Amino acid sequence: MASTKPGQRKLQILQALAAMLEQPKGEKITTAALAARLSVSEAALYRHFASKAQMFEGLIDFIEASVFGVIHQILEKEERGVDQLHAILQMLLSFAANNPGMTRVLIGDALVGEDERLELRMNGFYERIELACKGALRLAASQGHGIEDEVGARASLLVSYVTGRWHRYAKSGFRQNPAEGSGVQLSLLLAA
Repeated sequence: MASTKPGQRKLQILQALAAMLEQPKGEKITTAALAARLSVSEAALYRHFASKAQMFEGLIDFIEASVFGVIHQILEKEERGVDQLHAILQMLLSFAANNPGMTRVLIGDALVGEDERLELRMNGFYERIELACKGALRLAASQGHGIEDEVGARASLLVSYVTGRWHRYAKSGFRQNPAEGSGVQLSLLLAA
């Protein structure tokens, strides 16, 4: 790790943390274990991050940038609200399937016993996801698909569906793909 650039070292630490989160048993990750995985001292970790909470914040930054970047692209590309919603929900399920370690952050498992602000930040993430769903549902209602009065309840239901699939994926030891069968399920959930 000594021959890498400082920005790359931070990335290596975050990649190692994410890889450790992919372990199905979901044991608590210590800075000592993370340092050992990278063959560095704990002090070397703290040269790049002030705390373990900052390391988790780095993972949350990645999640937010990835997810909301794609949502923005979907909203620009898809004209129909139903298509926007379907694409957003499918992307959320696929993101988890492609990033098992991040799934443990998404559902909060990895944040248990960590700094409380991390859980608050993930709650804000869920609120932003629900807001994106509401926007797509409002557009769908204005296009004759669905009822405006049901937007809040439907958005909440859809976010609960996604988080439920994420939980099942993590609790199955990352064997139960969250996107499996989602096409039919989303069609049922999005039926007017």
